Parts: sequence; C-alpha cells; structure tokens
Amino acid sequence: MDYRAVVFDFDYTLVDSSEGILDCISYALDQLGLPAVSAERACRTIGLSLPEIFVELAGTEQAARSDEFGRLFVDRADRVMNEMTRLYPEARAAIEELLECGLRLGIVSTKYRYRIERFLESEGLRTAFAVVVGREDVPVPKPDPYGLVDAIARLGVVRQQALYVGDSVVDAETASRAGVDFVAVLSGATEAGEFGPYAPVAVLPSLAELPELLGCPG
Repeated sequence: MDYRAVVFDFDYTLVDSSEGILDCISYALDQLGLPAVSAERACRTIGLSLPEIFVELAGTEQAARSDEFGRLFVDRADRVMNEMTRLYPEARAAIEELLECGLRLGIVSTKYRYRIERFLESEGLRTAFAVVVGREDVPVPKPDPYGLVDAIARLGVVRQQALYVGDSVVDAETASRAGVDFVAVLSGATEAGEFGPYAPVAVLPSLAELPELLGCPG
C-alpha cells in the first residue's frame, strides 16, 4: 500500500470521549427540560454534528431548538470534555510507528479543533499531526468531504496517496465522497457489517493493527 498520509477521525478512533459526550448530552437535554436518553442510544450518535445529535435524540419536532442544544453542549464541553477523554493506548503506539515510517498525519473531526488541540497538547502529541481540521474550519460537517479534501491538500499529497481512518459510517461516507481509501476501526459503536457498502480497505479491531497493514511493523 503506497500511502504517504493518514488522516484520522478523533472520537472513538483515537480517543474514547464517550463519558464526556454523554455528560454534555445529558446536561443539555436537562437544561432544555427534555427527557433523558439511554447511554447506548446516545453513544450511537457520536460522530454526528450537534444539530444531528439533537434531532436524533429529541426528534424532528424539536429541531428548532438545536442551536440552543448546541450552545449548552459546547458550554458544558469546554468545562469537562478533556478531563473525561482518554487516548486509546494503541493509538499512541500506532501514531509513533506511522511517524517512524515517514507518513504524514492529520485529523478531521466534527469536534471543535481548539478542543482537539488542547487534548493533543496535554498528551504530548500536538506536533505528531501536521493538520487538524475541526467543526469551526468547515462550512458543513461530515459526511461532506470538504474537511477531508482540505486536510489532504494541506498534507501535500493527492487523494490516491491518502487514507482516512474512522469508526463510523459517517466517516466511511466522508471518505467515499472525497474519493479517498478508508479503513474502519471497531473501537466505536458501529458494527463491522455496517461498513460493507463502503468497501473499506480493511476493518480492524483497533488501531493496533494499522501499522502492520500499512507495512510499518513496530
């Protein structure tokens, strides 16, 4: 596989941020006077944009309140998210091995870039990623390919030389629309069979297997 760059999703791909996201969802729904939802149902929305999360959990009849939900979610997230986010142990090892192989790395996420960068700084990984694209950097969120296409261009490679790695069908659809190869990891809430229509290069149990797949064994 002749890739020169690897771009990652963030939540459920590099990190487990489910505790923080569930906390923020619960807080925002409570502040809006809306019923709580199960953790399982909320986890299935991780990776969607905030308006999409809200409509999925509260129903289309509440769509007009999505901006208020987003404001409450972000306010809470700015206070608690990073402390409730955990880097997957296998992610650090994979990042280091890919860098040693000479690959350029990036991140494209629906999470805000400033929060991703703060977390990476706290983990000593900010310089590992040449490009970080977050929600504030794109006109529309994934699965629109704008952010991924932009990241690949900024990494200095063409689409055929880049790989997108993510945990959800939103990530798979993003890669498909961008014309970029995709690898799925099963570290999130999406099951292997759900990736079938997108013909991923591989479906991996976790990021631990990625370096070997790309010919970069540790």
